[in-house]
Amino acid sequence: MSHFEIRGTDELSKALKKLGKLDGVRNVVKKHGAQMQSSSQRFAPVDTGFLKQNIKLYIEDGGLTARVKSEADYAVYQEYGTRYQSGTPHIRPAFNKQRSPFISDMQKQLKSR
Repeated sequence: MSHFEIRGTDELSKALKKLGKLDGVRNVVKKHGAQMQSSSQRFAPVDTGFLKQNIKLYIEDGGLTARVKSEADYAVYQEYGTRYQSGTPHIRPAFNKQRSPFISDMQKQLKSR
């Protein structure tokens, strides 16, 4: 399985709770998680469609965490390759594409209130 996880968000979560902006943050997390899932599916190589269909979005931690996970058993080999074939990344490019817009929207949330 292939997925990305961002750690060290406890301090951010505590600060946002103090500011009372969690609803807006949850909306940003959900929006960008869904966009990353969609991008991952577009970037996924398609033979049978199984890999693409098994890229899932999980919203966790009360809406403060979005996890995009490729659940096909062979997803890691597609993402990183093997010694016999090069990979066809689908999760990493989607993450890289979504990173800047996500940060921008989170900064707007912090400034808006």
